[in-house]
Amino acid sequence: MELPVTILDNDFRDPDLDRYLDKFEKYDPSVAILGDAYNKGEAEELNEYIEQLREQYPLKEYVAVPKSSEALETLDDVTLGYAMGYSDTQASDFSEPRDWRGLDLHLLGASPPRQYEVIQALTQPTLENEPPANIIGLDWNGIHRGACIGEYWSREGWKPADHLSIRETVRKSLEEIKAYWQSKGVWPDTEPVDIYGPAVQKPDEDIFIDLDGDPIPDREALEEAYIDEYSYNDEDVVWAFQNENAKKFIEHREGLIQGCS
Repeated sequence: MELPVTILDNDFRDPDLDRYLDKFEKYDPSVAILGDAYNKGEAEELNEYIEQLREQYPLKEYVAVPKSSEALETLDDVTLGYAMGYSDTQASDFSEPRDWRGLDLHLLGASPPRQYEVIQALTQPTLENEPPANIIGLDWNGIHRGACIGEYWSREGWKPADHLSIRETVRKSLEEIKAYWQSKGVWPDTEPVDIYGPAVQKPDEDIFIDLDGDPIPDREALEEAYIDEYSYNDEDVVWAFQNENAKKFIEHREGLIQGCS
């Protein structure tokens, strides 16, 4: 698989700007969420970093996450991260929806219904005729946590996924999320697959892989893989093995002597 990195986030539990900038150079994301600002000084530092990055990479979307009212007031000319997921500090802890109106926002975390509720609060008309927030994007990785405990998210709530692999469980959640937003009339005309092509490409010829992940070059080699004739207990016998490592181990343990074939 080859997947483009469209969003690169900084770990709010262990933020490190130097580490993040190294990853930024490596993965070349479309959206860069640089980190959190808990006070005016940290907000000013993020402003400086973003200004420098924008000079080199002007076409990317830069996101900074205010974690206090003074940080919210200080962050300048940047998309603001609206924290509402697993973060230690939520946007609602230090602000009101009106504080975010008229600003470019990226919603961080929470399930689609909760995100939609916040979108309504930040964009619907008010008696004071306040400008709506401009919701640039949103993300949520809760479905991956759910997949690890055997559940997928659906429009009717969490469902058991004991019959699905982890990858299938995540895919099921993503399909449900897409259907949810489409039911609200919210979905982009262009999807990543339209830009980058499919993430998984079918090979021109069949590829065979053993249990160790090593390739077997063709079908003929597959039929002969890890099969040998041995002299064992004074008899000629044919043994088949799961992989090369298993073959070597059992040959050594059983003292197998290969026959003529």
